[in-house]
Amino acid sequence: MFALATEEITVDLDQALWQVWRAMDVPEGFRAEIIEGAVEMSPTGGQRHLTVNRRLYWALLEHLRGSGCGPANDGNVIHGLKVWIPDLFVAPDDLEEIEHPEGLGVLASGVSLVVETVSPGADSRKRDLVRKHRAYATAGIPVYVIIDDYDDGGSVTILSGPDSVRGSYARSVRTPYGEEAIVPEGPAKGFAIGPAITGALRRN
Repeated sequence: MFALATEEITVDLDQALWQVWRAMDVPEGFRAEIIEGAVEMSPTGGQRHLTVNRRLYWALLEHLRGSGCGPANDGNVIHGLKVWIPDLFVAPDDLEEIEHPEGLGVLASGVSLVVETVSPGADSRKRDLVRKHRAYATAGIPVYVIIDDYDDGGSVTILSGPDSVRGSYARSVRTPYGEEAIVPEGPAKGFAIGPAITGALRRN
């Protein structure tokens, strides 16, 4: 009886958060996501954040040319009643193939790779390194890339092998800035994230 009641409360909370999120008028310069039982609003990134993501977008666009997939950003990735806005993701060129039934974004099941470029601040780091790690793994997104200026001079961590039950990835490869991190699978397999995208070692 208790387990059933708990499940019903969770479903009700998810529905309530979904309705709140849908009704929100998000101020310019912010984004709103549903992450682990809360609607989280965060500012969009600054100049450094934008620079890295632009470099990554154009490099991925060239790498994926002719593959039937491409990079996208500033879009809602939806899994059930959860919503995330990755800094960048890889999906089919024809987004209608994976469009959410209500036209609110794309379905996580059709996304092969997500990227988060970590913003400064303890909560931003926890969101990308912990909460979104669990969320993307639970959704079964095959590859999660974390670009982190604040990890001992900078690093790129590539997570793969999602376990949707445990909410974790089986494989994690951390590469320091100055070297190349290689995407291991999916449409972007073989894509290298190196100094041309991240810059060299950063002194924080």
